[in-house]
Amino acid sequence: MEKKQPIIVPMIALRGMTIFPGMAISFPAGRQKSLDALQAAEENGKEIFLVTQKDPATPDPGRNDLYDIGVLAEIKQVLKLPGNLTHVIVEGKCRGRLTNIHVRNCDYGEITTIPQDFDEEPSEYVQAVMRIAVEQYDEYIKLAPNTAAMDLMGNVVSATKPGQLADIMAAGMELAFNKKQELLDILNPFERLEAIIALMQKERQVLDIKKEIESKTKQNIDQNQREYYLREELKVIQEELGDKDGVGADAAKYRKQLEEKNPPAYVRETIEKEIDRMLKIPVTSPESNVSRNYIETLLSLPWTETTEEAFDLPEAAKILDEDHYGLKKVKDRILEYLAVRKNAPEESATILCLVGPPGVGKTSIARSVAKALNRKYVRMSLGGVKDEAEIRGHRKTYIGAMPGRIINAMKQVGTINPLMLLDEVDKLGVSHNGDPAAALLEVLDGEQNNTFRDHFVELPYDLSKVLFMCTANSLDTIPGPLRDRMEIIELGSYTAQEKLHIAEEHLVNKQRKRHGLTAKQLKIKTDVIEDIIDGYTREAGVRQLERTIGEVCRKAVKSILAGERKSLTVTKKNLEEILGTKKFMPETIYKEPQVGIVRGLAWTRVGGTTLSVEVNCMPGDGKFKVTGNLGKVMQESAEAAISYIRSQSERFKLEPDFYKKNDIHIHIPEGATPKDGPSAGVTMATAMLSALTGAKVRNDVAMTGEITIRGRVLPIGGLQEKVLAAKKVGIQTVVLPKENEKDLNEIPDEVKEGLEFVLAETMEDVLKAALAKGESVCK
Repeated sequence: MEKKQPIIVPMIALRGMTIFPGMAISFPAGRQKSLDALQAAEENGKEIFLVTQKDPATPDPGRNDLYDIGVLAEIKQVLKLPGNLTHVIVEGKCRGRLTNIHVRNCDYGEITTIPQDFDEEPSEYVQAVMRIAVEQYDEYIKLAPNTAAMDLMGNVVSATKPGQLADIMAAGMELAFNKKQELLDILNPFERLEAIIALMQKERQVLDIKKEIESKTKQNIDQNQREYYLREELKVIQEELGDKDGVGADAAKYRKQLEEKNPPAYVRETIEKEIDRMLKIPVTSPESNVSRNYIETLLSLPWTETTEEAFDLPEAAKILDEDHYGLKKVKDRILEYLAVRKNAPEESATILCLVGPPGVGKTSIARSVAKALNRKYVRMSLGGVKDEAEIRGHRKTYIGAMPGRIINAMKQVGTINPLMLLDEVDKLGVSHNGDPAAALLEVLDGEQNNTFRDHFVELPYDLSKVLFMCTANSLDTIPGPLRDRMEIIELGSYTAQEKLHIAEEHLVNKQRKRHGLTAKQLKIKTDVIEDIIDGYTREAGVRQLERTIGEVCRKAVKSILAGERKSLTVTKKNLEEILGTKKFMPETIYKEPQVGIVRGLAWTRVGGTTLSVEVNCMPGDGKFKVTGNLGKVMQESAEAAISYIRSQSERFKLEPDFYKKNDIHIHIPEGATPKDGPSAGVTMATAMLSALTGAKVRNDVAMTGEITIRGRVLPIGGLQEKVLAAKKVGIQTVVLPKENEKDLNEIPDEVKEGLEFVLAETMEDVLKAALAKGESVCK
């Protein structure tokens, strides 16, 4: 059927459309190659070859991107539209097989033309099939009426050849371009007609189903509208009748829930009364919603539901050890607590409050305790709460009233014996709306909380079965009466060795899993983790350490997915390349004893640190200046220290009026960092005496302790953190208050190893340990 003489004509690749012989169609021409082909065709007989590209998204299709069969067409008109747009109207003449592409000023297709139909007249059988096709097409356009298909009906009826008829019907059907291309590829006219008949039958079936679905959908919509109107009419009728029948179904539902729940007698009586009251309230009244909300709240609260506790102490110890490294004292206290609960379950539970810096594991310890006890766990954050109603709820008569956080937590957890964690209890606020800390007094008092009253619920609720635990960063901001109801368990800062263990046993594996990495894909050596701890984190806990390990994992994932490497081993050499320059440089001690410079120890929220206290004495008129962004307590410590020195001026080889003839300037570097706390008195006194007398202070000594105006050394807190800070910078001797000896015994031996401790009762003891060999400040 194909003619063997190839011809070469300009060619346009069509995107997302297929045309057929004998049909006129318009399409936009946007690509420059298409515009050039149009121009070439208009200059040479107006013949152009149109072939469809397989993927419409291909910007510059080659031979393999185009179908084999296209249509040789004649350009009827080229329209230049506003906005530099070009539309072209063409009429298909015959099929053509693309054999090659020639690139000149535009693309030229080397094609072999293919006849549209057989030359002989159709047989009676073929004519019968053509009539069937016409009837099928008529049925098709009745189911899928569209303008293009209906406009072609006259051409369909007047067609005399099977191929011509098939192409007209294919052009009129709503088909995807690739389906139309399949029809274009069928070169035998009769086979093409049979294919279009089969396709129309299939499309008719789909359209029949679609019509049926649309009919059912319309019926459903009509039914819904009818029900809506009926409900609205019923609502009006119910209003006229007092709404008894309208709320009857809800009342029945509530009574069924009440029977299933089996609450205490006083709760059952209250709910039944409220249901009866609800039946008498018009549904349009705001009171109706208030009543429903109240009933639903009471029914959703646990009144008798419990979970069976587990008191397996060895298993509890195992869970605590698996979830947390170190913290031996804290774990022992919690196990003691669990043992007492097992031995005397009916006694009021002690309220435990875990106090420590951020990131040391306070919240996760509470979760582990719940797991060990087989109790449900619920956490309530108190940070920033400054409205008493947040704890006790609002009166239900107020608009938008709701229960307080305690009752909501009980609804959430669904049992009367959960473990409830009151997080950040030290960050409660106070406002004109009341003091939430005062509202917590009843919650946390084992003698009172069995009849806790929420303003919304208005019934006594038993919280005595709840195991309360609290967390706080500092005790200073917890009101005294609230603190009195809790037993304080202090969590100190982690040592570098503990952080290393936590990172190796927990954090690295956790972050690998979170980032989808295996141990082979990311390896972090032990000495690298030590470098991360010292150079990139400065904290008491391990939160920032975990984030930094996560950053390493992100860099590893990125480089692996980018194909730069298959795995990453982090070493000391490439650590800075991965994480950047170290954020913290290690502090070091002075190489030699100094005059007027003493190393102090301080506690911060992120652990212990050392403070270099510097003092200068200059001839002047008695000015006394303290700088370095110090708080009120440290200002007072400086004044107490100078008062002590003035009272002992004769013993310290100072003139009685030295303070009138000299200006004394105390400075603590890092002025941008606020500093405060009762632990720098002895440090300031030693530095001032050194500056006034010229006596040198040992460079390997650090000290902490408060001073009185009579020279006594008072105890301090945060000892472990301070000792860790001293050890980190290379201190060999640490001067402590005598009264802190009991705290020194509780510090792990690995922390104290390599350090000498001097216990001082007075400033004389401090000076003996602090002054360099051969130096003295006394007569």
